[in-house]
Amino acid sequence: MRPLRLLILPALLALAPQAPGQSAPGQGPEYAIPDAEAGDPPTPARLVEIERLAGLSGWFSLTYSVRAAAVRAYSLNRFAAADAWYHVYQWLELFSVPEDQFYANWRASMATARLDLPAGSAQYQPTSRPIGTKLSPELKTWLLSNREFSQEFFSIITGLDHLPNTFAILDGLYRRDPGKFARYSSLALAIAVVYDVQPPASWPHHQVTEAALPRKLANPAQTYEWLVTEDMAGRSYHRLTRLRADELKYVVDIAAPPSELNWSLQNVGVSLDDLEEAYKMVPYRNDRAADEALMTWTGQPYTLQAILKEGGICVDQAYFATEVGKARGVPTLLFSGFGQSAQHAWFGFLDSGGNWRLDAGRYAEARLVTGLAFDPQTWLAISDHDLEFLKERFRALPSFLESSVQVEFAREFLQEGKPGEGARAARAGVNYERRNVDAWETLIAANAGLHMPAASQEAVFREAALAFTPRYPDLEIAYVNRVCSSLRARGESSLADFEERGLAERLQAGNRDDLATRQAGQILARSIATQSVADQIGTYNALLAQFGHGAGTIFFHQIVVGFAEHLAQLKMKREARAAAERASEILEVESGTQLGLEMDLLQKKLED
Repeated sequence: MRPLRLLILPALLALAPQAPGQSAPGQGPEYAIPDAEAGDPPTPARLVEIERLAGLSGWFSLTYSVRAAAVRAYSLNRFAAADAWYHVYQWLELFSVPEDQFYANWRASMATARLDLPAGSAQYQPTSRPIGTKLSPELKTWLLSNREFSQEFFSIITGLDHLPNTFAILDGLYRRDPGKFARYSSLALAIAVVYDVQPPASWPHHQVTEAALPRKLANPAQTYEWLVTEDMAGRSYHRLTRLRADELKYVVDIAAPPSELNWSLQNVGVSLDDLEEAYKMVPYRNDRAADEALMTWTGQPYTLQAILKEGGICVDQAYFATEVGKARGVPTLLFSGFGQSAQHAWFGFLDSGGNWRLDAGRYAEARLVTGLAFDPQTWLAISDHDLEFLKERFRALPSFLESSVQVEFAREFLQEGKPGEGARAARAGVNYERRNVDAWETLIAANAGLHMPAASQEAVFREAALAFTPRYPDLEIAYVNRVCSSLRARGESSLADFEERGLAERLQAGNRDDLATRQAGQILARSIATQSVADQIGTYNALLAQFGHGAGTIFFHQIVVGFAEHLAQLKMKREARAAAERASEILEVESGTQLGLEMDLLQKKLED
């Protein structure tokens, strides 16, 4: 488990050129920043000097000196100064990355994340010019001198952000009005990291055709001006200047055009804390819910007006409510998830108290286990822990910022080949904020560089798992699974099996049947890869007995269907039917429900 955010900057900065006459980090500097000056953040005069010299010899030529000042400040425990110098160093490196090299790295990140390249990528012709040329000299000056924006930028950026496009969007918004940009810089950043790549066909949900709702974001300047105008007029339910980019990206990911947003402002009268009423305003179409052929919206354009007039199913209600919220400057999320016998869609929003309500329209009687929502920056599903982190809003706390500084320098020490110093800095990062996943990952990487014995590394995995228990079970799972992998690698398979099953039992007891099912799926997958068919069937039956009772649709999709189809591929359809029939009894499948219909389809598929 390596978060994309942890990987992106070291990977990108390694692409910075070393043109003739330029110094590389680790070589002698062309000019030195006095040690006495390094103990404080860079002065405006020093930044002007850096820009002047960069104009003569290139941004990259100054990285050694600026990085040395950052390390000097860190060694003096002047962490605020170290952070400020370090961000200048990061900008200098980033400005220097050649566009064609960036593009190759970005494509690799997209492939790793199993994301399709957006339309038009095949025709995209990157140049060899540095990506910093996308930014005007004036904006570069502003970036270098703005520590708060730099912190926000480098904390949010991922390997899936198309930085040439991100820079071009930021520069375009800055040029419109530098004063307005300074006030709404977090909003501009949110737009830049969301609008850099067009969304996939499954956004905002898959139950509407492309003809009815084109999957295309608006011009970024149009969204920016619309939201700024609404906020300056006092009509936004949240003051957009008070939200960070990691929250504002759930405002700017607007699917409806401004005409529909204006219509909603005039025709949908809901307050912020009553935003759930917008969900209920859409009449529910039982006829569509009962007929699979009607579940996808086709025909007339998928507008807010049409949805309210014609009615819809739960996903249309959730879409309507999220767009109504975004029109009012409210961060909103559209969720879809599995219940006991069917799927459902609902939404979440940031309320007046600054708390995320993630259950608007989520019916208790549906016995929903979990829900999935898009992160519009990456177009990947938001993880469980990121949702919790979003709710807790701890990334703006001083403890997290201090932790992040330690991680920055820990990574630098690792790149220098100093794992001992990296481990000490990473441990400090963990101590400042135990929820900082990057700190744990950097600590683990540093320990690997120290060739720490497997048992000692397992102790760190366990410590990390404990740090995320019980509030972040997906992270607990990730670290416990790494313990199990390490145990198996050194021949302790029985102990690994014991720990793995114990974890699944704890998840089930904690009402996280979805995560328990995921663990069961890993156990079954390993059985299929390593055991005889007879033992595989035994493993399946044991998992069914242990985790299947009342598990519903999620267990059916992730365990039953896959295993039955696996047996069918082995030309063992009789055994496959028996596996499905046994599951039908234990899952207590009711005839006529969505799960019942899906079970009938599976049984028919398994007929000779």
